[in-house]
Amino acid sequence: MQAATAVRSIDAAPSKPLHDDRYARCIATSKRVRWDIDADVIQGRTFETGKKFLPDALSLANELEFLDAAGQRFLSQVQGRTYANIFGLVERYINAKIMEISRDYALGDQVALEALIRFSDEELKHQELFRRIEALVARDMPAGYKIVVDPNDVARVVLSKSTWAVLGLTCHIELFTQQHYKQSIQPQEDASELYRDVFLFHWKEESQHAILDELEWRREDARLGKAERDAAVEDLIALVGAVDGILQAQAGADADYFLANAGRDFSPTEQARVRELILKAYRWQYIVSGVQGPRFIGILAELTDTEQLERITQALTPLMSAVPAQAA
Repeated sequence: MQAATAVRSIDAAPSKPLHDDRYARCIATSKRVRWDIDADVIQGRTFETGKKFLPDALSLANELEFLDAAGQRFLSQVQGRTYANIFGLVERYINAKIMEISRDYALGDQVALEALIRFSDEELKHQELFRRIEALVARDMPAGYKIVVDPNDVARVVLSKSTWAVLGLTCHIELFTQQHYKQSIQPQEDASELYRDVFLFHWKEESQHAILDELEWRREDARLGKAERDAAVEDLIALVGAVDGILQAQAGADADYFLANAGRDFSPTEQARVRELILKAYRWQYIVSGVQGPRFIGILAELTDTEQLERITQALTPLMSAVPAQAA
């Protein structure tokens, strides 16, 4: 990350949107790309367990040279299952925050209000989609898989932090969602067709959400003084730490599940490497790939001063080694 001079040129009252045309464009796009879970996404299909779910660029399964093709495929499916479930989990808190923010516009700008209500409606649909996906995957994969955290518990922790920090985390998530789909999931020709389609349709609506996240994050930033922003930066650092705690717990559970169901025995060294690889992959997927994205870095640099950005950078440093081997 490179520090940038803080930019505070936006002057917006709580109930006034920053860019009316961008809210309106989000509405227009939302109407155009609107999709249905059954008619457009699932279409009566099931997941192809003879194919990968999550591509190597995200799962990093190809870094374990002692896994054969079947082992790498199964590891991609375990991680792909968690990838979908994590999105369903975070969308619980995102929807709650967007509904809260939308109240600022209830008696004001109705264009911004409609854009945020559509955002909320789509997030509810995405949660249902990922619940449906988990039910479908569970039919064809071995028993014993689990998600280690409850979505409501996670939402309560996240929503206890400042709005600036919550919107920063949300913007980060919804930007890396687009990055992952365009750079990794879409080009993966040997992946399950249904799995790719889930994230194609998810991406279509998340593209608008990322725009709204940025608008609302900037609007919230314009309300804060230096001391309030300092506290918000600490909240953002705490949220990243909380995300990493979830990833460590889920990586441990997924490693146990993989090792128990991969159909072969592993030496102690191989078991340790599986555990290390899954945690590395999850940190890459949910933290590092996002904070390396130029758009997120650019926004964060504009909304923080040099000292605040340096604090964030230092907090992230222990995690930044979690990158694909070819990029290390």
